[in-house]
Amino acid sequence: MTADEVPAYAEGTGLAHATWARALRDGVLLGQECSDCEHVLGTPKSVCPACSGRSLVTVRLPTSGEVFSETTIEVTPEGLDDRYQVAVVDLGPTRLLARVADEVEIGDPVVFDGFVQYEDLPGPRFVAEPTG
Repeated sequence: MTADEVPAYAEGTGLAHATWARALRDGVLLGQECSDCEHVLGTPKSVCPACSGRSLVTVRLPTSGEVFSETTIEVTPEGLDDRYQVAVVDLGPTRLLARVADEVEIGDPVVFDGFVQYEDLPGPRFVAEPTG
């Protein structure tokens, strides 16, 4: 992954949350890669949590992965569905917390399918990868 793969969103230094959110709404899953230790982040940060480096380059993340962990939210915030599932999705270079539209279990393959909106903030949404 290189910054050249995401020229429309790589303007300026770093990846601001607003840019990450705009890309997500456009169907593009962005993250950051630390130039010092190559640690990949699924959401914007100003400092690498692995080495404290500040040279974070915007990269395009893989759009398919595997459910690393999951839980069902039974008591939801006001304005959301009565019950929904969230998962930590292992994308290979990083893991990302996301909403899942289908019933999934740990180890199931999933693909990026857009976003969900709550209080004007988008969050990534994945669905079970079609089989067959």
